Amino acid sequence: MTIPGYRLWLLLACLSLVSGCSLFSPTPEEGEVSVEPADLVDFKPEVKIKKRWSAGVGKGQDRYFTGLVPALDQGIIYAADGRGNVFAVDASSGDRRWKVELGTSLSGGVGAGFGLVLVGDMEGSVYALNADNGSRRWQHQVSSEVLSAPGINQDMVIVQTQDGVLEALDAGSGEMRWQYDTDLPSLTLRGTSSPLVTDTMVIAGFANGKIVALSASTGSLLWEIRVAIPKGTTELERMVDIDGNPLLVGDVIYITSYQGRIAAMSRGTGRELWFQDGSSHQTPGFGLSQLYVTESDDTVKALRSSSGQVVWSNDQMTYRKLTAPVVAGGYVCVADADGYLHLLSQTDGRYVGRIKVDGSGVSAPMLADDETLFVFDNGGDLRAYRFESP
Repeated sequence: MTIPGYRLWLLLACLSLVSGCSLFSPTPEEGEVSVEPADLVDFKPEVKIKKRWSAGVGKGQDRYFTGLVPALDQGIIYAADGRGNVFAVDASSGDRRWKVELGTSLSGGVGAGFGLVLVGDMEGSVYALNADNGSRRWQHQVSSEVLSAPGINQDMVIVQTQDGVLEALDAGSGEMRWQYDTDLPSLTLRGTSSPLVTDTMVIAGFANGKIVALSASTGSLLWEIRVAIPKGTTELERMVDIDGNPLLVGDVIYITSYQGRIAAMSRGTGRELWFQDGSSHQTPGFGLSQLYVTESDDTVKALRSSSGQVVWSNDQMTYRKLTAPVVAGGYVCVADADGYLHLLSQTDGRYVGRIKVDGSGVSAPMLADDETLFVFDNGGDLRAYRFESP
């Protein structure tokens, strides 16, 4: 088993803890195993990356690598920081619409849609805010810490907690409608997948390597598939977490797992379409009938969406702590811990552009809206970029 250095020290730190723990980041001095990131590769730029605007949105990501990912809805970007600040920013201009201080340590979000903005904290409180002005609609206590963005449809909010529970809350009042529990292994990565919510279904992946589809109205199980099968003799080797979000394209669901497989399945029945060995804790991207995956060692791959066949692979950014791949302006976009934004060709994975975003680095998945890419750096700045021919 190969584990990237920056994740290995997280794993080693948990070995001394009791059973049932999830991986919580210590400081590097407490036992980090160092693996040098790949050097930047020289290339001739084919794309000019232009910044449209920049806006400060709080303190950014904290030392525990919280799952605070901005959300884009109806032309507004909603962002949050670990100190409890939530912001609404106009996606076209970068102008701030509103700011709310919740006075808590936020750890998961942002979910947005149907007039609501949703975040969760380390104590398991879920906050629903009015999208138009940030006023609090309701607050609800769930079973444990929230480390991902809640999903939403017009009737319900679906929250996935660190202890493997899905809670369905009434979108209007926050009252619990139903709950689904799953058994988790004793050792997991620190993080959870965000549930995919449609009008009729809730689709969620768990740290046991399974993905389930539930009835949105009742929570009853529609189908269940084991994406990854634990292998090896130690708990570290048998970790098969699904931390990346399910991706729905048409009627096909794509999902990744750590130390397991990349998979495609039918939304309606869960029928397995294809599996491909791979290890990723990131949400895949999609474009040109291809699935793009950032693997655990930071190799970026393109797979045919119809078969899982590998089209190309770029292994020149290993251990640079890449974000999930996003397609914007016709290119595959990833950012790294040193704050560089990299643009790759969708056809062969070659470098076509690069720019330094910020020295604080980028760990949150990026957003794309047609031709615009939105990047939230670890220092708390949100930036919008467009791409042009040089």
